[in-house]
Amino acid sequence: MSAVAWALPALPLLVGALLLLAGRRADRVAPVLAVLAGVGTLGLAVAAAVGRPDVSFPLFAGLPAGMAVDGLSAVLVVTVASAALAVLVFAAGDMGPDEARARFFGLMLVFAAAMLVTVTAKDLAVLLMAWEVMGAMSYALIGFWWQDGERVDSANVAFLTTRAGDLGLYFAAGCAVAGTHSLSLDALAGAASPWRDLVAAGIVVAALGKSAQLPFSFWLSRAMAGPSPVSALLHSATMVAAGAYLLLRVHPLLEAAGWAGTLVAWAGALTALVMGAVAVAQRDLKQLLAASTCAQIGFMVLAAGVGSVAGGTAQLVAHAAVKCLLFLGAGAFLTALGTKDLAELHGAARRFRLVGVTFGVGALALAGLPPLSLWVTKDVVLASAPVPLQAVGLAGGVLAAAYSVRMIVAVWHPRDALTRDDTEQPGTRHVGLAEKLPMPVLAAVGAGFGVVALPGVLGPWQRLLGASGEDGPTALELALSGGLAVLVAGVVASRRVNLPAFAAARNWFYLGQAADRLVARPVLALAGALARFDDRVLDGAVRAVAAGGRAAATLASRRVEFPVDGLVDGLGRSVRRLAVLARRPQTGQVHTYYAQAAVLLLVLTLVVVLVG
Repeated sequence: MSAVAWALPALPLLVGALLLLAGRRADRVAPVLAVLAGVGTLGLAVAAAVGRPDVSFPLFAGLPAGMAVDGLSAVLVVTVASAALAVLVFAAGDMGPDEARARFFGLMLVFAAAMLVTVTAKDLAVLLMAWEVMGAMSYALIGFWWQDGERVDSANVAFLTTRAGDLGLYFAAGCAVAGTHSLSLDALAGAASPWRDLVAAGIVVAALGKSAQLPFSFWLSRAMAGPSPVSALLHSATMVAAGAYLLLRVHPLLEAAGWAGTLVAWAGALTALVMGAVAVAQRDLKQLLAASTCAQIGFMVLAAGVGSVAGGTAQLVAHAAVKCLLFLGAGAFLTALGTKDLAELHGAARRFRLVGVTFGVGALALAGLPPLSLWVTKDVVLASAPVPLQAVGLAGGVLAAAYSVRMIVAVWHPRDALTRDDTEQPGTRHVGLAEKLPMPVLAAVGAGFGVVALPGVLGPWQRLLGASGEDGPTALELALSGGLAVLVAGVVASRRVNLPAFAAARNWFYLGQAADRLVARPVLALAGALARFDDRVLDGAVRAVAAGGRAAATLASRRVEFPVDGLVDGLGRSVRRLAVLARRPQTGQVHTYYAQAAVLLLVLTLVVVLVG
């Protein structure tokens, strides 16, 4: 089965790379090739989930690396491949022939391949490589329409924010090598203190950044600048889900560190609450869905913190189907009607019945209404949490019911004076077969997947994931959360109560502006100051040394070289004169030499006498 482990990410990676290299020449065949690659990837994912392949290979000396499919990753590879196929089918009908379709589908396939490697990686090195590729692809996809400067700015914000968090993963990898002499994910919990705590800190920062949890949530708002299929894949089973998956994968490390589990649990619970309030305040459908993604991922992060792997995984899969469906529905409305404003979408579901019905099913599931999936999966997570976290989680669930039903009311409300078309882009007034095809399947999975968390089925689900022994919700807890959701849904649907729309909540509590003022601007100011220091001090010093050298050379050439040269010339002339004088006694006559010797002897005698 090792061939399956390699082929699973290799198929979408190779097809995606070929489409990217072919460029516009492959635009016509790109949708077909991408869908076929998606079908093949799903088949390989199912084979991997059944066969559980495990491969190892040398990457660094003494640090083996590899990929494996166990219970948790088996569920994830099927989820990722299924969501990717649904999005690719939708995009085949949504992306027009004038779009750079080869580039788009190529990026999407590489993106999916990176997520498949992420969920099967056995060590931090392989995980990091896939993690980085995923980040790069998300940047390219969010800024796909690069001619629009605002979209490129949004891609920059998303990329730089997640990259800042990703530094934690590098830090964790270094500490893991120092503490365990290994990069294996299974060995992290066994690291000695303080390395275990440092590894946990790095992973927590990276995961919270990737999954848009507080305080990193704002980047997901900017990520809505990409095409709708990108949002569907980004929010359902890739990228944003990657951080939650990583925390579920390393929950023994969080438990061993103690403080890390508590921190993660509260970060998830508070994100579910705060981002739920943000979603309630939104007027833009895609912004509402983005905020709800942060909130719903918060329940998965909470699950990792309290050790509810079965509940967190069930929440992840159910949410992937629901959120993929809702984003595809929002994309279909935007393409057909040219708007995503909730008020302007009045009557949209009545005009496109299949989209409206499936969108409504997804929204009801997101609301946590019984007996739909997210009602019970959320309660399985809360069952393992202490009472304070349960209270915060229930409040987040109430807000989920409010913003979800608000979407249904908006699109199913009869057309009225607020209805507008083409306010953001020209609408096609048409939803094609390819765009409709995935929606009923996603609606069925999104509505019914919660069955895995019901009493009687939860046990086998836990054993599949290797997480047996976790608590399940009581009948009273299920009744309480379901009753609250039904009550809130009824109040919102009646339209007798206007939901508050605080400006702060609509603007994501100014988290982006705070990050800009507290982080981006100070960093840029520091970078500017360092640049000026480099230009004026360091570079100035180098230039001063160079100028001093030139001045010294000039001085030496003018004031020192000439006298020294004259001295040398004078010495040479004197030696030449002495040589001329020395040649004169050389007459060749013997008596002359005798006379010279006598004179020399006399001089020596006088010297000896005088000295003595």
